[in-house]
Amino acid sequence: MADIATRRDPLDGIAPITARSRLTIEAAPRGARLALRGPDSAAVAAGQAFGLALPTALNTAATDGTRTAFKLGPDEWLLLAPENAEAEAYAAIEAAVQEPHSLVDVSHRNIGILVSGSLAADVLNAGVMLDLDPKAFPVGTATRTLYAKAEIVLWRKGANDFHVEVWRSFTDYLYGQLEQAAREYVK
Repeated sequence: MADIATRRDPLDGIAPITARSRLTIEAAPRGARLALRGPDSAAVAAGQAFGLALPTALNTAATDGTRTAFKLGPDEWLLLAPENAEAEAYAAIEAAVQEPHSLVDVSHRNIGILVSGSLAADVLNAGVMLDLDPKAFPVGTATRTLYAKAEIVLWRKGANDFHVEVWRSFTDYLYGQLEQAAREYVK
C-alpha cells in the first residue's frame, strides 16, 4: 500500500499548456474551499461572515478578486478563499449562521484549473455539452457539469477566461482530456 506522504500532488502534474496568446491551461492558485448547504437566510449570514455577498441566482458566481462564491443549487454554494483561509472562514461562518445548515471544508478534495485565451471555449466544448457562446453562458455564469466523464464546476470569469473546479482524484484524467482537445485546435 502506498504511503500517503509519498503520493505526488496532482497540481505538480499540471504543466501549463500555452499556444501563443490563443490558449493557456494551467493550475489555479491553491486555495480554501467550503461547501455550504442551507436556506437563503443562512447564505446571507454566511456571506457577511465570509466577506462576500453570496449570489442568489442559480448558476452564478460572485467574486471580489480574492474570494468567490458559486450558487450551484437551490440551497448550495461553493466558496473559494485564499490558501490557508479555510479555518478562519469556517469558524466565522459557523459563528454567524444560526439556521440549520451544512458547512464542509472541501479544500483537499478540489483543484482548480484555469483555461484562457481565444480557444478556451472551443477546448472546453470538446468535453462539455453546454453552449459556451457568451450569449448562452455569459461572464459570471457558474454551473456543475461534466467534462467527458469527470464532474466539474465551470465558471466563466471573463470573455475568454474560465475556471474549472475538479475533484483531486480526477485531475490527471481531466488534464489529459484538456491536453488532447488542445492538440486538435493548436497545430
